[in-house]
Amino acid sequence: MRRAGVRYGLLSLLLTVVGLLAGCGGGSGGGAVTSGGGSDNVQPVTVAVGPSNAVNLLFTSVTVCTPGTSTECATIDHVQVDTGSSGLRIIASQLPPFLALPQQTDGGNNAIAECAQFADGYAWGPVKFADVKIAGEEAAGIPIQVIDGSFGTVPDDCSSTGPAENTVTSFGANGVLGVGVFLQDCGSACATVANNGFYYPCPQTSGCLATTVSAMQPLAQQVANPVAAFANDNNGILIRLPPISPDGAVSVSGSLIIGIDTQTNNTLGSAQVFTTSASFGAFTTIYKGNAYHYSLFDSGSSSYFFSDATIPVCPSTDPYAPGFYCPTSTLELSAIIQGAGGGSATRNFSVANAHDLSGNNPDYWAFDNLGSPNAGSSNIFIWGLPAFFGHTIYTAIEGRATSAGPGPFFAL
Repeated sequence: MRRAGVRYGLLSLLLTVVGLLAGCGGGSGGGAVTSGGGSDNVQPVTVAVGPSNAVNLLFTSVTVCTPGTSTECATIDHVQVDTGSSGLRIIASQLPPFLALPQQTDGGNNAIAECAQFADGYAWGPVKFADVKIAGEEAAGIPIQVIDGSFGTVPDDCSSTGPAENTVTSFGANGVLGVGVFLQDCGSACATVANNGFYYPCPQTSGCLATTVSAMQPLAQQVANPVAAFANDNNGILIRLPPISPDGAVSVSGSLIIGIDTQTNNTLGSAQVFTTSASFGAFTTIYKGNAYHYSLFDSGSSSYFFSDATIPVCPSTDPYAPGFYCPTSTLELSAIIQGAGGGSATRNFSVANAHDLSGNNPDYWAFDNLGSPNAGSSNIFIWGLPAFFGHTIYTAIEGRATSAGPGPFFAL
């Protein structure tokens, strides 16, 4: 049965789980951006049928290697591209046995695992080190998460956050490539707050216990944004997707271009910049007079997520789009985007009947007018993958220089 995906990026969950404690931004930017000097910085991306038969999933391939080797490598396809989170996460079953990724440990030689929390569930597994290659860029020896539900015992305060997404089928992809605005996936909150709900020590004698409490995790040991760890073109990315028909498309091919203002193919030009808060990486959306202060462009979300009680919702029993918006006719809507540091622009968007979109087009996997009520706070407005079709959207990393000033910001 085809279905519409519902995941928000990890970043949106940090707002409610960790951000209330200490803010979710990463550490200082550290170091100036450098040019690729002509290196290949273009990675193909596609919206097409994936492992879970979910619509509006943006996929790419990522090469993962045992650190310091050029032969112990595996290229993982159908990895979801997510501007709403930071860090690479790969389902364990997709890594070949010969790939010996070193386990991260703490000062007591305890293995470190992470509970990555999304709006629709959690992903559990160990933190390991890997060389990560995308296009012609390489991040050497960075922490990544290997999603593996059989690693120890999932702690209670992780499993209680929602259903497990530890397999390809439940996760909807072979992994996720988080290329958001932050250097690390949790930042200062996990570095300074004990029992933060994300990083857990797993003693060798007992494994991860259900009663284990999470521990502080230094910034350098957190799952890292691979782009920020590249030697070149390391200040952000842009995603470019072509426009599609209001009826949708069977598949869509586009580009993930690495770096901002570092080569001739990634200049900001006349793109309008929307700065985000340093803590949450968010800007403000004003929709029908209501201000949603936690807003972002999130390629990891399958639809526009926002609250509007006047729009009918597909019933929970709908075979194609349960819980998504099902207006009687396509709605032409608009909202105002306001950057955290000033500047605003009106953005028009459409929301069509999700049941008809999917049910009438059984071979289509890309839609630019899919909407749904947000699943959490009324303060959230997510500009999901539909917002990317027909546009070039930039994601600038915190503290890294661009012609428009340092990140974090989005631009289009």
